[in-house]
Amino acid sequence: MPDGAATSGTAAEGATTFTHVKPGDTEWRSDGLRDFFLYKDLGVEKATGGKVLAQLVKANKAPEKGTGWHRHEAQFHIVIMTKGWAKFMYGDQETLVSAGDCVHQRPGIVHYLYSYSPDMEYLEIVAPADFKTIDVEASCAVPNPDPWR
Repeated sequence: MPDGAATSGTAAEGATTFTHVKPGDTEWRSDGLRDFFLYKDLGVEKATGGKVLAQLVKANKAPEKGTGWHRHEAQFHIVIMTKGWAKFMYGDQETLVSAGDCVHQRPGIVHYLYSYSPDMEYLEIVAPADFKTIDVEASCAVPNPDPWR
């Protein structure tokens, strides 16, 4: 548990615990799924015994190739854009996700995040926490990313 994070109770098998993580309790890290993003753990994975992951994700480097076509093996996955914007392909559908938007990525949906703003930041909530990411064949052509100015 991060320094300063509040917890209470002892988790029995399958139980969850209370947690309260403040902005300074965890550091941004660069060892997440994508090397062009930074990740901040919100303490939910530990508090739920791995049932749910909640993390902040933000842009760290300008988009070059994006995420590539992939899907997640997860039961639940939402993205809530808190700052900036990101452009996704969901199948052959271009989708602009802007600050304030919430996207429910249904289980198994094939997608590709290909562009994002320098200030992009989103909250990601996924169950289970140890979800898998599976690369897949291209569904269609993907637009070029927008250059950062």
